[in-house]
Amino acid sequence: MRALLVAGLTATTVICGVAQGRADDTPQLDAAFRLMYELRFDEARKEIAAYRRARPDEPLGVAAEAASHLFEEFDHEGVLTSEFFLDDDRLLGGIQGAPDPARRAAFLAANGSARDMALQRLKTHPDDPDALFVLTLTDGMEGDFQALIEKRQLSALSLIRRAEKEATRLLAVRADAQDAYVALGAANYIIGCLPVYKRFLLWFGGVHGDRDRGMEQLQTAAERGRYLRPMAKALLALASEREGRLDRARALFEELAREFPANPVFARELARARKDGH
Repeated sequence: MRALLVAGLTATTVICGVAQGRADDTPQLDAAFRLMYELRFDEARKEIAAYRRARPDEPLGVAAEAASHLFEEFDHEGVLTSEFFLDDDRLLGGIQGAPDPARRAAFLAANGSARDMALQRLKTHPDDPDALFVLTLTDGMEGDFQALIEKRQLSALSLIRRAEKEATRLLAVRADAQDAYVALGAANYIIGCLPVYKRFLLWFGGVHGDRDRGMEQLQTAAERGRYLRPMAKALLALASEREGRLDRARALFEELAREFPANPVFARELARARKDGH
């Protein structure tokens, strides 16, 4: 019953297409997310700190900091690997053990602060796409954290529902915010992987799942997303492996390994996909 990987991240945890006029001049965040995908989290946070100094009132910078801590915890626990994603007990049951307490505290503090800043902005600008994006991201990331890391699947459900509504609302006011589909796609796919009886119970709680629709949404983000495009590709590749679409998984991991040669996870997953495809 995985929450949105990124929104988040989803994880990674899980970042959407911020209002274009303001997103195009955020080189520190572009650099920060690239560093995250290279697993260079301390360097990523330096870029985020530079962005936050320049724009102290922007919740996106705080949300990016939260993402860096969540992505780091995901990497530490091997969440975005075939060993985790293809194992139903792990994917649908959460990590073994407890999260790192320092990363947990840092993530929750930054995530909560970003959410509060976004909610404050929406009081005066109810359809502000940047604020809606940050809400989609923060609720999606916390849902992922509760479900995947803290193994609190039931409490994550309200965050899943909320993030899905926020992503839908965001796309209604800014159709080019394609990163929002990471949240929707991951939720649809992973919930769709649950046993029928569990999905039936979730249906009464307002949570639905559709594996095919989830993969379509991840495909959209993988093609046209910005900050979360690589996350969408990784999730889509892993979902493709689960579905036996090994050629598609291999092609996606080839793209990721080529774009991020410093990331050993993508290289290992590519090697596995090539081996399984023969």
